[in-house]
Amino acid sequence: MKRLLIAVVSLFATSSALIAQVERPKLVVGLMVDQMRWDYLYQFADRYGNDGFKRILNEGFSCENTLIPYIPTYTAIGHSTVYTGSVPSIHGIAGNDWVIQSSGQEMYCTQDDNVKGVGTQEREGKQSPRNLLASTITDQLKLATNFRSKVIGIAIKDRGGILPAGHFADAAYWFESKSGDWISSTFYMENLPNWVGKFNKQHLAEKYLKQDWNTLYPIETYVNSITDDNIYEGKWAGEKSPTFPRKTSALMKDAGLELIKTTPQGNTFTLDFAKAAIENENLGNNPTKSTDFLCVSLSATDYVGHRYSLSSIEIEDTYLRLDRDIAEFLKYLDNKVGKGNYTFFLTSDHAASYNPLFYTDQKGSGGYLFLRQIQKEIDAELTSKFGHKGLVISMMNYQVHLNNKLIDSLNLDDQEIKKTIIKNLKKQDGIAYVVDMENAENMFIPAPIREKIINGYNRKNSGVIQIVAEPQWYSGTPRSTGTTHGVWSSYDSHIPLVFMGWGIKPGKSNKEVYSTDIAPTLASLLHVMEPNGSIGKPIVEVLGQ
Repeated sequence: MKRLLIAVVSLFATSSALIAQVERPKLVVGLMVDQMRWDYLYQFADRYGNDGFKRILNEGFSCENTLIPYIPTYTAIGHSTVYTGSVPSIHGIAGNDWVIQSSGQEMYCTQDDNVKGVGTQEREGKQSPRNLLASTITDQLKLATNFRSKVIGIAIKDRGGILPAGHFADAAYWFESKSGDWISSTFYMENLPNWVGKFNKQHLAEKYLKQDWNTLYPIETYVNSITDDNIYEGKWAGEKSPTFPRKTSALMKDAGLELIKTTPQGNTFTLDFAKAAIENENLGNNPTKSTDFLCVSLSATDYVGHRYSLSSIEIEDTYLRLDRDIAEFLKYLDNKVGKGNYTFFLTSDHAASYNPLFYTDQKGSGGYLFLRQIQKEIDAELTSKFGHKGLVISMMNYQVHLNNKLIDSLNLDDQEIKKTIIKNLKKQDGIAYVVDMENAENMFIPAPIREKIINGYNRKNSGVIQIVAEPQWYSGTPRSTGTTHGVWSSYDSHIPLVFMGWGIKPGKSNKEVYSTDIAPTLASLLHVMEPNGSIGKPIVEVLGQ
């Protein structure tokens, strides 16, 4: 009887353990709005509805002073940092592209020549997260649930879908411009699911472009923007001026379906696909009762900004339409997963600057660093001094990348080469600091900038000299249209961060937090270990602690 009693108690305890579940939401949805500045939550708010951005702010917790703690501020790094809680120095994603210092080879952030595209024969399919050295919060959720959780990443940009979804994702999907289809790679699967094939057959990119792009409201009511016809905006081939109405139905004959990226319909199209993923993959209704995670990145905001600039009617209209898209998406989540059953957060990978020429035309200080021309000047000086050409490979990411293989083979003094380059760069207009990354004694610069430089430096993938521009100075020429980003200043590094839904205490704080804090905050919410390269801290106010 004693043995029988022990067996019964043991069986009951085991059954109870199987039934008991860690308290977690049914679904986590991360929405990255590419190139969204923090102030966009408010700049166009007079015409936002009540169910989009305003709902997130009213029902959620807004971290009003969220900063990026590294440079350069680019898309791939931003997505990686938010989901790893780490920085380029650790997670290895040193830019959208970088130079491998040991070989001089240029590498794209999600490039993987060992996989094949799924749903495409184009090179865009040869992508994976293998270059990401640290784990993501999505990876940690997979580990914590013994891979029962389902994780999917979606973005028009490959890097926006792949890097957040992590290494253990069930799928990541991105847009292939030639066909207008959503695609993946053999890193995740051998064939596209049937539902993706059916979605692609709708040819929604083409259908949206055939509708043309006109303003949501009468154009004269866009008082937060400058005049529609101006020199700061870029034109498409075939356009006489960069003005509304934008005849995308005609422009796509030359630009192709890639045009959808640079319209607000690109965001709508992405959220259409996100809804299809939730529906067909039963995200938020996992039969194992495990939490699922959907990573969505809206890329069109970045493409629109780069072409038309922050002061444009195009940007204002894009955010007014995005507000409606978000409202519709949240309504879908309420109906499909259940209000209060999911956790939602909105943030961005980086912000953006006003067009430098526009800024200086308004009598502000700023300008352009013509880095290609500066590189030519430096190369000529090095050739004269050391007797060899091509000692500098690139100046991408505001960094000087040396041709280390050539320098070593010629037995040249790399320290003297760096001194020559630094002396030249210090003479250039618009450069505030020039930092030898291997010589800490040269780091006599303000502590916040110094920390960003250190966090952004990856010994294997970053240049040995970091260029820090003066405020409102950028790489480019006075002919450059649209906006850009990449530097340390607040206009590039101050991003929105709002949590809403399950486990979130509504409120607002102006305490300084960082993009590295997002992943550990989610780890605390989900009761899982933080990512293995995380240096951030949980934002306890968000969790009501």
